[in-house]
Amino acid sequence: MSSANLTREETAARSAVITVHSIRVELDLRDAPDAAQSGFGTTTTLEFDASTSETWIDFIGQEVRRVTVNGAEYPVDYDGSRIQVAGLAASNVVIVEAIGAYSRSGEGLHRFVDPVDGETYLYTQYEPADSRRVMACFEQPDMKASYTFIVHAPAGWHVLSNQSVSTASEHAGVQTVEFTPTLPLSSYISAVAAGPYHRVDAEWTRGEQTVSLGVFCRPSLAEFLEADEIIEVTKQGLDFFTDAFAFAYPWGKYDQIFVPEYNLGAMENPGLVTFTEAYLSRGAATDAQRGARANTILHEMAHMWFGDLVTMRWWDDLWLKESFADYMGSHASAAATRYTDAWERFAANRKAWAYQQDQLPTTHPIVADITDLEAAKLNFDGITYAKGAAVLKQLVAFVGEEHFFEGAHRYFAAHAYGNTTLEDLLVQLEDVSGRDVRAWSRKWLETSGMSTLSLEGDEGARMLVQSDPRPHRLRVGLYELVDGRLARRDLVELDIAEDRTPVTFGDADLVLINDDDLTYAKARLDERSLAAVEQALSTLEPLPRALVWSSLWNATRDGELPAERYLRIVGAHAASEANIGLLSGVVANAAYSIGHYLPQDIRAAHRKAWLETTWKALAGADAGSDAQLSWARAFAAASAYDDGYATQARAMLDGDAPEGLRVDPDLRWALLTALRTTGHATGEDISAELARDDTASGRTASIRALWSKPLAESRIVAWHAAWEDHTLSNDHLSATIDGVRAGGRRDLIASLDDGYFERILGAWQTRSIELARRLVLGLFPASESLDDVDAWLAANEDAPGALRRLVIEQRDNLARDLRVRAARSQLAGGVG
Repeated sequence: MSSANLTREETAARSAVITVHSIRVELDLRDAPDAAQSGFGTTTTLEFDASTSETWIDFIGQEVRRVTVNGAEYPVDYDGSRIQVAGLAASNVVIVEAIGAYSRSGEGLHRFVDPVDGETYLYTQYEPADSRRVMACFEQPDMKASYTFIVHAPAGWHVLSNQSVSTASEHAGVQTVEFTPTLPLSSYISAVAAGPYHRVDAEWTRGEQTVSLGVFCRPSLAEFLEADEIIEVTKQGLDFFTDAFAFAYPWGKYDQIFVPEYNLGAMENPGLVTFTEAYLSRGAATDAQRGARANTILHEMAHMWFGDLVTMRWWDDLWLKESFADYMGSHASAAATRYTDAWERFAANRKAWAYQQDQLPTTHPIVADITDLEAAKLNFDGITYAKGAAVLKQLVAFVGEEHFFEGAHRYFAAHAYGNTTLEDLLVQLEDVSGRDVRAWSRKWLETSGMSTLSLEGDEGARMLVQSDPRPHRLRVGLYELVDGRLARRDLVELDIAEDRTPVTFGDADLVLINDDDLTYAKARLDERSLAAVEQALSTLEPLPRALVWSSLWNATRDGELPAERYLRIVGAHAASEANIGLLSGVVANAAYSIGHYLPQDIRAAHRKAWLETTWKALAGADAGSDAQLSWARAFAAASAYDDGYATQARAMLDGDAPEGLRVDPDLRWALLTALRTTGHATGEDISAELARDDTASGRTASIRALWSKPLAESRIVAWHAAWEDHTLSNDHLSATIDGVRAGGRRDLIASLDDGYFERILGAWQTRSIELARRLVLGLFPASESLDDVDAWLAANEDAPGALRRLVIEQRDNLARDLRVRAARSQLAGGVG
């Protein structure tokens, strides 16, 4: 195992003998605008107690120049990720002088040059273990310290960190900024950003507490920032969480910065939250997109308590922060902002991620067994986030909302600025609620998989059947079909735990198991209910409609509902879907089902029909509406697979768009890339569009479009570039991979399948985990056979566990595709 891949056992042993107090980090970023400078100076002073004479300090960079231990110079003993130190006393001061490396992968200190203004922008991203790329540290969450950052940077830049500025000076074009020491926090949530960012200031006041608010982005995106909206949601969140947790916001200021080439949605660095620029729409945006951004703002804000104030001891309990933050993002959105449809979007879209992850052979309990950092990196998944949040919704139903928040308050009060495990939370919830939360935890948090709920029998003698039994508190909605509309007649509350539970519901056209979405389970529709939603799905209220869409999609993925029938339901009802968050998920699922769950011999006809569906829905949508924009995006995506409307796509680019539709830069690139993919756009077209939109997003989009050319020679060159061009940034690598895969043209790249399996182990060993992950997932061959992947797995049993996990998951996705296609012929005959 690489020395960079820290294990749970060795880090636990280190924290048992080392108690860190403070870490002082001095960064020299004055030469960051000079592209010839690949590294930066970093000097770290660590003060800690030790009951051992030797240990190691984590650092990944270009060079370690000098190490002193308690004032005496110590020989540099550095293997590229660990600095060995010896001669430790009971109390120690260790100073490490080193050169860090600027990142282009979004890991560590990322450096980006904006093509619009030519300026340099820096930000850090660490989770789970990349703070060691910027400073010498103890890279594990249970070794909290007070951090003081000193940064030397070009004058005129904004320089930011977790705390407010303590002192600042300027000399000869260089500013030196020292920040106030932080309260105790883990290394992975310390943060620095620097550059000539655009800034908007505000303030939140509650009683005697005043918190300064800052919102930042690159100046070239300032017109799209929507700072007033972001600040409003931020204030609403601070109001809500202050009341809900009964614990004042602890981190002083609250800055939020949107940064380029970001690998995540956002990161909860206390006092300096980072977000992907994808949340800043370049022109047109739907209210659902704004709602998703609000949800993320509130998710990260919840982390200020769940994760930052109280932090898991090791990554096994990652759920202690991510599951809670994911739940709180939706809860606070619905309770405190105008985005009251947050739970509908969660039910139909977010939980789909959980269901998909939980059906993989690599699924794991919410409380996971994380042996090392590579495993931790891959556990930021649908189980830890979406399933965890869904299960917490069931926990709230189990203990009661008032008890849930009182338990959280007691948990924060007992463990502020410390580290915890599952038991520390359960004891508070059990004490305040009086319920057997530990038994509940064993069934929900410490097991994997999900239940499938369905009805058997007729109205007189029905059984509610669940596979993989668990205790559920749920509701069943009974709906009548009257004058073409479905209306709820009754709502039955149930507690079930066995595999078969007798129920007496009476007659109903639609029986909706898990109405109100209290529990986590796949709920099946019986045939009568299916017939009712085929006729009148659009007439349901938003949350039951979201649950029906979710049920239909799960049944399609499992091969129980033919993809053709699912597509007919989408064709009948998607154009009437008023909730744009639901619509976005439905159209994405429809396109996916065509590409994955239909046999090759009928796929082209369905792609043509789907393209026509999107065009008609676009033409029929209200001018300037969110639905019009959503269907325009769906049309552009569908046009990459069929050229039947290439003339209309070209006309939209030339200014002949449906009335009210704003064809913004991102939509223009989507249309142009579709034309390129089907052979209706040239390299000259792409160059002209790049001249029109020579921005960071435009350059990334141009790479995607260029490599989408429908010629094997072009795709093969792009495939080799993805593996071999190590100068590609994270975003440019993904754009290259997207070009290789554009239009689902397996015929152009099937010859490369063997090369994929020859390269993935070497890529894992030589590339950063983020870039290697993109290659392994993005270029996995979607063949008609499992033979190649099975051969690789058999021949590489000793490959790193994290790599094998990714390959096993991709194999399972392919196996599902093949299985559903094979089942299709048996199912199709019975549905007409």
